[in-house]
Parts: sequence; structure tokens; C-alpha cells
Amino acid sequence: MFPLVRISQNENRSIYITIENQCQPDQKDFDGLSSIVTGTLFTYSNRECLTVHKFLIILGSGYTARFLLPPASRQYAHVFATSRAPDRHLNHITPDRRIRFDLTQQSTWKNISTGTDLLWCFPATPPDLVQKFAVTLDPLSRRLVVLGSTSAYEVGGSREYPPPWIDETAPIDLTKPRVQGEEFLRTNCGAIVLRVAGIYGPGRNPIDWIRTGRVSPSRNYVNLIHVADLARICLATLEHGKPGEAYNVSDGTPRTWREIHETVSQHLSSASPAAAIDQQPGKRISTVKLGESFGPIIRHRDLYAELVKIEKE
Repeated sequence: MFPLVRISQNENRSIYITIENQCQPDQKDFDGLSSIVTGTLFTYSNRECLTVHKFLIILGSGYTARFLLPPASRQYAHVFATSRAPDRHLNHITPDRRIRFDLTQQSTWKNISTGTDLLWCFPATPPDLVQKFAVTLDPLSRRLVVLGSTSAYEVGGSREYPPPWIDETAPIDLTKPRVQGEEFLRTNCGAIVLRVAGIYGPGRNPIDWIRTGRVSPSRNYVNLIHVADLARICLATLEHGKPGEAYNVSDGTPRTWREIHETVSQHLSSASPAAAIDQQPGKRISTVKLGESFGPIIRHRDLYAELVKIEKE
């Protein structure tokens, strides 16, 4: 089957080329090509048929891992997972792909073999154990991606509204143990840290957060990412991310809880939420670096269309 080449251009006038129907594209296919506008070319192959003969271990399998496993199994020859509650979180994984690992039990650290890529999905804390475990990782023999959170950013007591955009150069709160652990892995082990916004998708519905009073329809800004997009970004980062870098992960469109509630109420019935209270303005997370590094990787940009789908499931 001949490869199908698609050429597209985003709003920043960067050129993207996608190769489809070709299982193992060679880099030589792209030699000498560049965007005449920016001089930068992003290249992507169809990961539906691309297999990298490596091993991947998902540390701390949970909600995200359920959506990550199918595409990861196409990108890696073998995918393994760990969980401290295997009966609940690993029931979709065959026993031979389960690995016993608990950061608090050093006797299990030896089960993480060298030469395997790692996707670290649980909070990197406590910092002292993270540092001790990191010594055993042999970072030169593997790729390491750590799922962090946009809560790492220090916003102080600013009441500016709308809040300023936050990119990866913004100050982070190193008083938080989780942030300390992530930064140790990033600066000492070459880990790539993904600072992830609120994750939603099937079985995790932001509308329910409003219905139950977990959040109120306030002017507070929130940033969200669909779990399927997060899974895709994790795999792209494992393959193409730059060691020691941090990337913000969001759908790129901050919204207020009030906006979400009012828009959704036009399409769906929902219980009356708790009254809005005065809160911090929230954050507006910039994903410019993510787009520049990986191209148009977000596929679930229409939050409200996705929420309607989730409600109907």
C-alpha cells in the first residue's frame, strides 16, 4: 500500500506533514523538507500501525492508563503496569503483564527492570523515597515521563482577572512535596514532566462535579484535558519529548465554571448547583509549547460536545 501524505498548516503558519498507511516511515523520507514559512517541519507517522520494539512500564495504573493501554500496545512490543490495588486497577491487564511495585516497599523496586521506558502516573512523593528510587533507574537506558499537575504553579494571592497566561517558565511551588519529587526526577534523571490540567472523559464527568457541589459555577477559571488526548500526548512525549523538559497539557481553552454550567444547562438537565462563592481567579494554562513540540495533537477541543457524549453514555 502506498503511503498517503497529508499536508496541513495551523494558525501559527507552521506546516505539518502526516504519513498514513505506512508502518515504518524512514527519516530519509523527510530529509531536505522544511516549511517555507517557518523553516520548521513537524513529522508524524500513523501510530495505528507503528510498533517500536521496546518495553513500557506504567507506574501507578489508574483512570488514564485504561485509555493509554490500547494505543501503547501498538507503539510498544510489550506493555506492563503496576498498581497498589491490582484487583481494581489492573483487571483489564493479563496477569503476566502485571508488575508488583510500591514506592514505599523498597523490596519491590528491583521488579522495575532496566532498559524499559517508564510512564510515572502517581504523585512523585514522598521526595526522599523518590530520590532513593531514582538512583536505581539508570536514566540513560530508558525514557521517563512523569505525570504532574498544573497545581505545581505558584499563583500567590493575585486577584488579577482574567488571570495571566501561565507557561512552563512560570514559578512553581517547591514547598509542595509532589513538585519536589517531580523536579528531582526532571533535573537529575532527565524525566519529562507533563503538568496536566483536570482530566475528564467517560466515567469522569465535570458536570457531575457541579451537580454534587464539588465545584460551584463561579468565575474561577479551569483548564481541562480529555483523557484520550492525554494518552496520545503521553505516547508522543515518550517517543519525541526532550529529556529534562516540562510541558503543560490542556485542551488550550481555559473556561470559567460559570460558563461551563450555563452552556451545558442549555443542552442538559442538571441539578441546581451550590451558590457561587468568592474564589481565587484560577489559572489560564498556555499550551503553546505543547503545540510547537508535537503539532496538532489535541482532538477533543469541543468540551461541550464531549460532555454531551459523556452524559449520553
